[in-house]
Amino acid sequence: SHDEVINEPSQLQPDDAGRTVVGRATWYGPGLYGNKTASGDVLEKNTLTAAHSTLPLGTRVKVTREDTNESVIVVINDRKPFKKGTVIDLAHGAADELDIDDDGEAIVSIEVLD
Repeated sequence: SHDEVINEPSQLQPDDAGRTVVGRATWYGPGLYGNKTASGDVLEKNTLTAAHSTLPLGTRVKVTREDTNESVIVVINDRKPFKKGTVIDLAHGAADELDIDDDGEAIVSIEVLD
């Protein structure tokens, strides 16, 4: 079913604090600023937020880029349809911190903090 594709990427659940999942991160933002996210927050430039398919809105997640070991802490505030293998979709501010905005995507590990 379509739901399985959307929920496949992460397999992270709310009680998975401390668990790490590795996969592809993509990003979004420019062109969407001013739009409401799933949490009701307005997407603004330079926000350290992200979209995830299963984690509760408001969850803090540490995202570490595997090839550079750079990391950023983001708050999940959005939902989006995900392509297979993508574990998180970063708002542009967070992607910029990891230099993913230039590359378009990167392999990252995501760890649920709380």
